[in-house]
Amino acid sequence: MTIKAYLQITMKIDEDKRGAAAKVYTDYKEPFLNTIGGALSKEFLIRDEDVQVMHGFDSVEHANSYLKSDLFLNDVFKGLQPLWNQAPEVKIYQVA
Repeated sequence: MTIKAYLQITMKIDEDKRGAAAKVYTDYKEPFLNTIGGALSKEFLIRDEDVQVMHGFDSVEHANSYLKSDLFLNDVFKGLQPLWNQAPEVKIYQVA
């Protein structure tokens, strides 16, 4: 399958909490890839000012569906929320 959409979640997380964020990423990467419709890739990106999780999907519809899934709402979101300095920035891009 080819990636047709990206879901980008950018989070302001203090450096001392980034290990905990990486653990949430690692814990849920395989369940994401194995159970979420259209999921093709997931990467954890770190910059000085923030961290990002970039998700690759086969469609924009599947990217939107993931944000409403039990895995995202009950596991990933709840695991990351205490680590944020502010609400994350969520963007979905369609590949041209």
